[in-house]
Amino acid sequence: MNNSVIIKSYKGGIAVYLDAEMEFEQLAGEVAAKFRDNARFFGDMRVAVSFEGRELTSLEEKKLVDAISGNSDLHIVCVVGKDREKEKRFKETMDAFERYFPKAEQNNGQFYRGSLSHGQILETEGSIVIVGDVAPGCSVISTKDIIVIGRLLGSAYAGGDGSDEHFVVALEMSPQKLKIGDFKYKTKEKSRWQARAKKGQPQIAFVRKNEVQMQAVTNELLSELIL
Repeated sequence: MNNSVIIKSYKGGIAVYLDAEMEFEQLAGEVAAKFRDNARFFGDMRVAVSFEGRELTSLEEKKLVDAISGNSDLHIVCVVGKDREKEKRFKETMDAFERYFPKAEQNNGQFYRGSLSHGQILETEGSIVIVGDVAPGCSVISTKDIIVIGRLLGSAYAGGDGSDEHFVVALEMSPQKLKIGDFKYKTKEKSRWQARAKKGQPQIAFVRKNEVQMQAVTNELLSELIL
């Protein structure tokens, strides 16, 4: 029995335990085979994933994510780092963002898998879910909502249809510029936002009392803004 790749499933997440000594390309093939063989078991789910057992570069991590996505019907929405409370983090992350997905689908929401870098601009009608980071100098422009399952370090423009009822969400929020409808955040607020945001804590920006506000993502707040 080949134990070079072991999969453990949690609610909302999957931990993939990797052999520490195997050559990476061979290991990536084992990961692809493991998920291909178990595709029916996992079905069509949105999950967070963590890789355990060896250190991975960003490129290796991406190759493993592609190997899983290409050999199963799983939709990987984020990669979780090593944490003793892994199962809790899987559940908290997925519970918060799962509240958003039905709305995205109703609004012709789109998924973009990959990070934006080198000044890239992503513009779309409808809502957009980015599974990756938005680097400084990059922009995301949407007529509706923007959700970044990663770090938002560039610019985000939501509510391009003129409505201020839309929002921007990110796992880590530190935008260069952010605008919702006709409202933009004031430059002087940036340091206050950054000081309040905790690393790894999802944040949501929305319009209230004619100004852009930012708060930690909670089920209660999402219910208020979305439902």
